[in-house]
Amino acid sequence: MKVALIQMQVASSPAENLQTARAHLKDAAAGGADIAVLPEMFCCPYETPNFPRFAQKEGGEIWQALSDMAKENSLYLVAGSVPEDDGGKTYNTSYVFDPEGKCIAKHRKVHLFDIDVKGGQRFMESETLTAGDSLTTFDTPWGKMGLCICYDIRFPEWMRLMALEGAKAVFIPAAFNMTTGPAHWELSFRARALDNQIYLFGCAPARDMEASYHSWGHSIATNPWGEVMAQLDETEGILFAHADFQREDAIRDQLPLLRHRRVDLYELREIKK
Repeated sequence: MKVALIQMQVASSPAENLQTARAHLKDAAAGGADIAVLPEMFCCPYETPNFPRFAQKEGGEIWQALSDMAKENSLYLVAGSVPEDDGGKTYNTSYVFDPEGKCIAKHRKVHLFDIDVKGGQRFMESETLTAGDSLTTFDTPWGKMGLCICYDIRFPEWMRLMALEGAKAVFIPAAFNMTTGPAHWELSFRARALDNQIYLFGCAPARDMEASYHSWGHSIATNPWGEVMAQLDETEGILFAHADFQREDAIRDQLPLLRHRRVDLYELREIKK
């Protein structure tokens, strides 16, 4: 399975961002990608007041454009994330489309990014966003995949639940900042991949120092052995990476971490809402 992580520059106009995404997706398809991934909040600047301002209902103009892009390029599209309006509430939502343009999955960011680091970043998503409440996996010809958004990766239980649901890889549209990125971006992806013996693919926006929020960038692909397969810098570009699920199965057979869990002593389960 070949994955293309599209680390694009995010402009102030959703229309311009859709045009940029469309051009990059064409390049991803030309490069032989089976699955393409866009960044978190790729359609608008990453600022809390913008989320309700640019929010659209599922099936709206942005949703339809993404569906068309998946179909035009005959690939699976993990469409980053966009602000979704539902009943007056705004969610940070990622849609997944199949090569026919059908929406096959939808994830609303479960863990909202509310931090205040002394001498560093302050950002409060809960000021304008509502948290999601569901684990998200979806089926592909290569097996079951998992989906979460940025801060969700910080919670090992959430990642483990996707692995226990059968996810062979997890896609993570994200936008770590210049405080947390250098410290925790690569470490988080390596640790979650190693602990769950899965592939992780993280796609971030390119860095724009003229914006109010500065993305760390560094879109990344990690494998079930906890290794970084490839990583970009902070600039715009496409990262191509392969997932070898035969190798994943071999690693799980030779070092059967998931089978060695002492389920007679502890358990982890999703509480269905």
